[in-house]
Parts: sequence; structure tokens; C-alpha cells
Amino acid sequence: MSAGLAQPAARQEPGKGSMEQRVQDHLASSVFRFTTKKRHVYCKTYVHIDYSLTVEVPSEYSVELLGRAFLMETNQMEPSFRVALSVEPIKGKYSCSLQVFLGDVKVWNSGHYSHFYTSDKCVLELTKDGDLRLKGSNDRIGWRTGTSGQGVERLEILKTGNLVLVDALNRIKWQSFNFPTDVMLWGQRLNVATRLTSFPTNSTAFYSFEIQHSKIALYLSSGKWNYSYWEFQPTKNRNITFIELGSKGLEIFNDKYKKIAQISSFGMQFQPLRFLALGNKTGNMGLYFYSPQKRSFEAAFQALNTTCDLPLACRPYGICTLSNACSCIRLLTAKKGAGSDCNGGFSEGFCDKGQQEMLELSGVSSVLRTAPKRVNVSKETCENLCLQDCKCAAALYSTGKDGTSLRECFTYGLVSGVKQVERGTGLTFMVKVPNGTQVSHGKSNVKKWVLVMVGVIDGLIILLVIGGLVYYLVQRRRRRRRNMPASDNNNT
Repeated sequence: MSAGLAQPAARQEPGKGSMEQRVQDHLASSVFRFTTKKRHVYCKTYVHIDYSLTVEVPSEYSVELLGRAFLMETNQMEPSFRVALSVEPIKGKYSCSLQVFLGDVKVWNSGHYSHFYTSDKCVLELTKDGDLRLKGSNDRIGWRTGTSGQGVERLEILKTGNLVLVDALNRIKWQSFNFPTDVMLWGQRLNVATRLTSFPTNSTAFYSFEIQHSKIALYLSSGKWNYSYWEFQPTKNRNITFIELGSKGLEIFNDKYKKIAQISSFGMQFQPLRFLALGNKTGNMGLYFYSPQKRSFEAAFQALNTTCDLPLACRPYGICTLSNACSCIRLLTAKKGAGSDCNGGFSEGFCDKGQQEMLELSGVSSVLRTAPKRVNVSKETCENLCLQDCKCAAALYSTGKDGTSLRECFTYGLVSGVKQVERGTGLTFMVKVPNGTQVSHGKSNVKKWVLVMVGVIDGLIILLVIGGLVYYLVQRRRRRRRNMPASDNNNT
């Protein structure tokens, strides 16, 4: 069952004023139910205090059910901003939230960080004293703006996509721009120490786009671990105070409101940028514009342009190969067959001394960046640093391409973002494994086996591509011969 715009449950008598007036009078206090029909209800750009809207919650759970009632919309060219009260199925429950959309793209969500689960009903209420609330059964409050007694007169959606509560003098008392989620809109400003976040499904880790004094960066966080995987720094070590999304790029400013750098869109882009988004599946950051021809949003810039540069391109204990395919380390180390997960045969938190060792993988690195654990140390010292740390799962040892650079040791609490690199980079990636994993093959043989298997996977992919091309050319030549006129065949 698909759900579009929920329809009002109450009936209207015919002939009582215009349709728009009847709908607006009814929306002052409405109950919306799930429906398979899409109804377009006239929406204003604001609602006044003493307003309420209810979406009923189904008694039975279904991942296909979605209730959404649009209450406000900006009056501008497509795509416009719309505000909706939504009931969504999440992990066996129904979540109640207030959301802002640009076209069909969700750009703000009151339940981004904390879901408000409810049963029976989801209620949006703008009280007489100016507090905007989400309520469930028994008037339980799940979210609020905390603006009671501040003279709030109405809730309004601006043409910038900023959802605001304003008083009689149009002074903003609360705004969604102050509570960013995973999207930054055109004209929106983010100060230092602010961040966007996104949460991949079926994972305890999350992505973040963070603004710091020295740089802006993308991070992967898991537990206490926090690793960057993309960074941008202004030249000449200039400090950042805030960033703002302009029509042609992401603009970076100092404390004197002077633009010191800009991340510009690539290629020919004739439409202005509309938003910056942090993807919840890939963790990639992109700048997007609206294409009237395709009637969809297109990326004008992406921070990461290859699959293997993404932090979760492969599952934990997986290697992203040079052909952008995933290979499991478990296939190379498990003694008896292969499990269904890449981390088969591995465990976390090896704390028993003498019960673990490091599996060395040459030609392999990690896209995750962290401060070095030690500088000017040997590879053996780097191994021991990880072995002696119960929370260390892997280590990266770097000597530089020419072997004369600083000998750096980086330690990791998770085995993710691992990718194959060209030989001669001076990088050695080491994974903590149970003691005895390498006994049957010997340490050097296991290392060669890893590289051979990764190479074999790449080779098979290349052979399949070449084989498919040869087959296509042969079949094309045969078709040409069959379609050749008989006179041409006789002449030959």
C-alpha cells in the first residue's frame, strides 16, 4: 500500500464558501488518515497560533505504510519548499516528525537525531502561548521548540527553506537553520563547531561533515573512534569562522566576513546550487542543483569520486581492489571454509597476551585518517603498539615512497576503508588476528596469498570485460554477413 497526501477525515457541506476557504478553515484543526489516493490541498506559507494537525497511526505495522500531511508550501517556481507532518515506519515502530521538503528531497527533519515513536496518533500543535510541539497518545510530548511566552504569532516557511517561528514584528524566535541535519540549503550559514550528520542503515557508525578552524572535513565515527576521510584546508593556514552555500559553490569566510576560499562546482552548470547533502549510504558530500530538463537534482560537485575512497565501500574486513570490487580478508585467513561475513574468523578486542598476532598486507592502505600513534618507530614497534592495545584492530605503517620520510605508525579501532594501492607506496597495513592463523602457510606466504587473491579478482574482472567485448564484436560481424545482399556475396 502506497500513501500519498493524507486526506481530511471530516466532511464539508457543499455550497459553503469557496473550496480554498473551506479547506483553510478546516486545516485550523484537522485529522488526517492514511490513504492510497493523492490529494492536493491548497497550502499557505504560514499557520497562526492555536493550530493543530493530526495524522492517525495504523494499528498494524507495515514497512510500506507512510502517512504525510502537507500543511505549508512556498509560492515559488518548481521545486518549492513544503512542510509536512509525517508518520514513517522505522524498526518495527511508527515515528512522528515534522519535515521540510525541497521538491521530493527531505532537507530537514525534527526526528533526525532522536525518533519520536508513537501509536494511535501523531499531533502537531502550535499552542496559544507560542510553543510548537509534537504529541502522541495521552498528550505525551515527543518534541518541542521551547518558545512558550516569547510572543510567537505564527509558524512560517521562508523561500530559503528556513522554517521559522516569528512574533508580530517578524522577529525570529526559533528557526530550523539553527538545527542542521544532513542537508545545508542555499543561503544557510554554518559556524565553526557545527556539523551535519547522516546515519547509514544497519550500522552503529555514522558520518559527519564538520567545520573546524583549520579545515572542513568528513568523518566516520564509531564508538569513541573518529576518523576523517576527506579534508579541505584554506591556503596560507587561514582560519575558518563560518561557511555559506552560494549559487556557484561552498564559500568559506574568516572572522572579518571575508571570503578566503571556495569549493566550486565542476563542469558547465547553468543553474544555481540549491543544497549541500551528506549521503547516508555512502558518506559522500555533494553540491546539488536542479535540472529543469530532467526535473531532478544533479550533483555539481562530489568530494569523493571513486568507490574505493568511500569509508564503507566494503564491509568490515573487506579490501576494495583497484577495479573497485570488494575482496574479503576472511577468505585468505579462515582455516575451514568461508563464512557469510568478511569478518569471519576474526573477533574484536584481543586482550589475552600471546593470543593474537598481526597479519601483514603489503600494497594495502586505509582511507581513514587519524593522528599518528608514534613517529620515527620501526615496523615491529608499530605491531607491538597495536598488540598491546585491546581496542586496536589494525595498524598502518608508513615509510614514504622513497623510504626516507618519517616512519609513522597509525592505529585503528575498526577495519574499514581498506583499499588496494599501487606497489612502492611505502605502506604496510597490519590486521590483528587470532594467534596461529598464519601457522599453516607461514607469514610470508600468507602475505603473498592476499596479494595474489586480490590480483586474481581484478584479473577475472578484466578477462570478463575483454571476453564480453570479443563476443560482441564476433556477433556483430556475423550479423553483418547475414544481412549482406546476395549480389554482394556473389561478388566476393
